Amino acid sequence: MADAKTVGSGAAEPDDKKQPKSVRVVLLALMITMMLAMLDNMIVGTAMPTIVGELGGLEHLSWVVTSYTLATAASTPLWGKLGDMYGRKGVFMASIVLFLIGSALSGMAQDMGQLIAFRAVQGLGAGGLMVGVMAIIGDLIPPRERGKYQGMMAGVMALAMIAGPLVGGTITDHWGWRWAFYINLPLGVVALAAISVVLHLPKKRAQARIDYLGAALLTVGITAIVLVTTWGGTEYAWTSAMIMELIGIGVTALVGFVFWQTKAAEPVVPLHIFRSRNFTLMSVIGFITGFVMFGATLFLPLYQQSVQGASATNSGLLLLPMLGAMLVTSMVAGRVTTNSGRYKVFPVIGSVLMVVGLYLLSLMDTDTSRLTSGLYMAVVGFGMGCLMQITMLVAQNSVEMKDMGVASSSTTLFRTLGSSFGVAIMGALFNSRVQDVMAERGGQLGAKVTEQSAQLDAASLAQLPTAVREAYQHAVSAGTHSAFLLGAAVAVVALVAAVFVKEVPLRGAGPKGDAEADDGASAQVAVVEAV
Repeated sequence: MADAKTVGSGAAEPDDKKQPKSVRVVLLALMITMMLAMLDNMIVGTAMPTIVGELGGLEHLSWVVTSYTLATAASTPLWGKLGDMYGRKGVFMASIVLFLIGSALSGMAQDMGQLIAFRAVQGLGAGGLMVGVMAIIGDLIPPRERGKYQGMMAGVMALAMIAGPLVGGTITDHWGWRWAFYINLPLGVVALAAISVVLHLPKKRAQARIDYLGAALLTVGITAIVLVTTWGGTEYAWTSAMIMELIGIGVTALVGFVFWQTKAAEPVVPLHIFRSRNFTLMSVIGFITGFVMFGATLFLPLYQQSVQGASATNSGLLLLPMLGAMLVTSMVAGRVTTNSGRYKVFPVIGSVLMVVGLYLLSLMDTDTSRLTSGLYMAVVGFGMGCLMQITMLVAQNSVEMKDMGVASSSTTLFRTLGSSFGVAIMGALFNSRVQDVMAERGGQLGAKVTEQSAQLDAASLAQLPTAVREAYQHAVSAGTHSAFLLGAAVAVVALVAAVFVKEVPLRGAGPKGDAEADDGASAQVAVVEAV
């Protein structure tokens, strides 16, 4: 027998002693699920050399990551919409199950083709993990209280970035690469069990049909964008016919998608949510945060290994100043938002710190000490910590409860696309600069060394003649200078967007907010105590 108490407009408040315990169990399950989504690519990335050694297929290596990324990006908006239409809990649990099926199949793959296909299945499930976590928090917690919990989620993301390479290396060395996928299963089962028993949200059943045409157009458009940013400058030249065709397909599909969303009865991404100035601005800031964060986490370890002489493991640990600062600031920002109900200061300060931090990183050269680079990274981390979860909080506060899923998925999608563009554009600039400097300083041998790739591993670097190795260190410094300078310039756009954010009172922000709940659209949550 279960005693359900519903919290919502006009509903009685649940017993104070019962709600926190139930909510904490749900939040623990949500944090485990987010950890699965964040850890996976980092663990698998560490295991890739071993996987290739056993399965072969080196020429298809990039598709192990690309298939997962494509499936995740393409499915993200769909999961959000399905949650709005058919209920958050069931859709979220379905995404976890699909992710676990993909994980189990990936662990059993017998060749590279199977692994790529199973990683796509895993990516389809992963598209619903992050969206589900954020949307359920949006249903479960009033916006005034949501800041501190989303700060905790940002802490989990930072922890995953730190732990991923270490966990991946340990698992691969001691248990074998297949456990890089199998490790998801027990964690996922625990999360499923907790969510199934404790989380009870109002059931929904939409009468409208799914917008299949809109979903197809959006999938084609996103797929083309991700492929352009993944292949451009690496697999194919930016001016090649393949890249031009993909750009044409992507633009056509997305224009068609926007047009169709104005006609569809139940659009995948209702365009009316972009009428909210704050939601649109948060989408822009989220895109730029993704652009900067993933660019920084890609090039900083490369700089630390190539120029500062860090090992692969230590380069991950040397990111601690940035990730630790991001963790602390996210928690503080969440608490301050919860206590004060004010949030505009964080996007503004965060954008300023991000611009300043990226500019400082662009000043690094071959003589920069680890202490100095660590301080520069901390500045960037403080900036990102102010932005990471505040963008989601403000975006969710800018829409009605019925659009919570698509708001969460759209914000997540913009951040994902930002990361794709950041890695691609900053990577292209980095590679071009490295090759130019190597040709200048290293002569013919230097140009030949970086002809295939501008990123050399530690083993390849150690085999180079001293003069060429020093030339490469100068080249990497020049490359990171250009990449981070570009990042600083792009971050200025986030600062401009943050200045125009309007501080709308958070729903549930005090007695008046609790009563009005922003036009009556307050969260409806059933907290169930099993008896």
